[in-house]
Amino acid sequence: MKTEDKIRQQLATNPIILYMKGVPERPECGFSAKTVGLLNATHIEYAYVNVLAVPFIREKLPSISHWPTYPQLFVNGELVGGCDVVEAMTNDGSLLPLLLSAAPVAANDATHLNVAEVEQLIKQGISDGKVLIDGEGCDLVITVISAEFTDLPLVKKQQWVLATLKEPLASGKLHAVSVKAYTPTEWQDLQAKPTGGLLQIQV
Repeated sequence: MKTEDKIRQQLATNPIILYMKGVPERPECGFSAKTVGLLNATHIEYAYVNVLAVPFIREKLPSISHWPTYPQLFVNGELVGGCDVVEAMTNDGSLLPLLLSAAPVAANDATHLNVAEVEQLIKQGISDGKVLIDGEGCDLVITVISAEFTDLPLVKKQQWVLATLKEPLASGKLHAVSVKAYTPTEWQDLQAKPTGGLLQIQV
């Protein structure tokens, strides 16, 4: 198998994969060590490749990712970036939702949560939350309305909702989740907006 094909196979079979110098227990560069620390803090499983042990991958990957340095984090086959990007996403709250959305499914045949169980978990973490769920099986659109979201940026609202579902998302009992979060005022304003209609195009 060609090196490029091997890399693409790794990306296709590992939802979250880190190409790094060393291994997570013994990183061999400061940037790899910092990235590992940020990933480990999320408690989400990820695969890794020690590029120092496979120089043919170390040489070839930058031509595929268009990223010259290591480490390189990929989620769902797409390059996220290196240490600076992972750190910035950690600080703005966008890393955890991304990793949760791609968390590897557990090896055992996990039973999917039903809508009532999802609603119960969210309400345990957001006591005044009004929960609306569309979809079926594991493909759900979850809308949460709570006064506790007041003054929070959108990513923090979504992160809060996802945190209530961390265990089932990590275990594979729940995935393909889309989250929408509003304060009561935002929700009322949204309902007041007209839906549908046509835009006339001038010719």
